[in-house]
Amino acid sequence: MAALLIARKDIRQRLRDRSAYLWGIVAPLGLATIFSLLFAPIAGNALDVRFAVADQDGGETARIFVEQVLRPLGEQGILKEVREVGSADEARQLAADAEVDAAFVIPAGFSGAAQGGGASAIEVVANVDSPIAGQVAQSVAGQFVGEINAVGTALGTYFTLVGRAPEPGEAEALVPEAMAVPAPSGLDEVAAASKELSADTYYSAAMAILFVFLTVQFGVLGLLEEKENGTMGRLLAAPISRRAVVAGKALTSFILGVVSMAVLVAGTTLLLGASWGNSWGVAILVLAAVIAAMGIMFVVAAFARTAEQAGNLQAIIGFVLAMLGGSFFPISQVGGFIAKLSLITPHAWFLRGLGDLAAGGGVGTVFPAALYIALFGLVTGGLAQFRIGKVLAP
Repeated sequence: MAALLIARKDIRQRLRDRSAYLWGIVAPLGLATIFSLLFAPIAGNALDVRFAVADQDGGETARIFVEQVLRPLGEQGILKEVREVGSADEARQLAADAEVDAAFVIPAGFSGAAQGGGASAIEVVANVDSPIAGQVAQSVAGQFVGEINAVGTALGTYFTLVGRAPEPGEAEALVPEAMAVPAPSGLDEVAAASKELSADTYYSAAMAILFVFLTVQFGVLGLLEEKENGTMGRLLAAPISRRAVVAGKALTSFILGVVSMAVLVAGTTLLLGASWGNSWGVAILVLAAVIAAMGIMFVVAAFARTAEQAGNLQAIIGFVLAMLGGSFFPISQVGGFIAKLSLITPHAWFLRGLGDLAAGGGVGTVFPAALYIALFGLVTGGLAQFRIGKVLAP
């Protein structure tokens, strides 16, 4: 009962000074929104790029490139815009003026060269401020030209094997058959369970796990605040055990952490479209994350001399763990030793557990990650108890 009374008093105090609202809800939700707006377009399937194309050839092969390659990319929403213009100069000028990100110029005689084995090329002009769009345009043109060259190679090989030159019109007639021959290797998209989180979900989860390490400080820091304010002596003089005092502060941290995470899960789902996965699995990960944050906070409180010092140390430790654990960018992309080192942080395991849920996993899939996260908190918090007694003094 004493622990409950202490927790109720601390929670009421934090709600009155609005600090819990700021660190537990407003800051993480705001940063999750900012990161999602910045990185969701990059991580999504659609490319926010605009292309222009000037067909100076008008032949069959050029029409295929425009009508069967570029137009479908725009119609399917893969590209933002595909604009057809009348001249090469206009296409180049649009790219120079940043009206489009890149432009294709199909020169006269391109179709004849493609069908007759001559030399020609699709010119790609990219705006200087859109290097990624330029690389995409080069890839599109290169893939198309590569297929043309593959057909030409196949026809050349055929007539070499039969030991004669093609008769007039024979090579053109064999083009459809050469195009129908399957490529010896290729890249195809297949349906598979992906453990990759969407940008909205990733940054919602990353900011939630980052700020829960700051939110839980409001309970455990109460031990140092009670000592600084001179009220620790009154608590120790009351007919309650020292464990009840510690339990009350821990309960405050636990409640604030769980409520903050729950609000963020619901808020990011409704406002940002984040998909957290199985509800029970998310709940287990949230509880484990709060325990891990409390463990670190107990260590800080055990060694800090003042509440201000403890708050600063907790912020430093929280941000270091967040950066190393991948809260700001997927640390797995770095690879090597850093990627392995990130696995010591609860943040990395929290995001990994959500990835397992994103792949369609049930509650059981999060237990390895949740177990490590919870053990992280229990071990650190347990070690802190050997020194926390120095804080429980008038």
